[in-house]
Amino acid sequence: MPRPKSDPKVDTLREQGCLHPHPEKVTDEAFVASEFFDRRDLVQVKYEMLRRVRVDGQSVSQSAAGFGLSRPSYYQAQAAYEEGGLPALLPKKPGPRRAHKLSEKVVRALREALADQPELGPRELVELVEERFGISVHRRSIERALARQEKKRR
Repeated sequence: MPRPKSDPKVDTLREQGCLHPHPEKVTDEAFVASEFFDRRDLVQVKYEMLRRVRVDGQSVSQSAAGFGLSRPSYYQAQAAYEEGGLPALLPKKPGPRRAHKLSEKVVRALREALADQPELGPRELVELVEERFGISVHRRSIERALARQEKKRR
């Protein structure tokens, strides 16, 4: 049986993290009546949800429900929009943005420990960080942080 052709717009929205998880829940009249509005486009859905409240005076509960989102989602979108405009409605990459546990101070302590005792392995370094800084960290995080430092030194 041949596989159905995928929609390039859906593929793009999915890649960008902008695909509405439940487009069927969008019941707002503009999205139902017009081809211009795409209920699969989460950024467009969020913007129109905000606009319904701000411009049309719709209640937050009614607007969120009409766009298939929750009230907390409305308030998150509102805060993001007020802080950064339309681009702020685009999804952010999940997870930490940097090696937040292994600060320069911690990496410096690891380098010093390795200079004094080059035979230290990843497990000993994990224990050292836990004892000295009270931070639980994975051995691979330590290996990557040390490799980044080494790369910077070159």
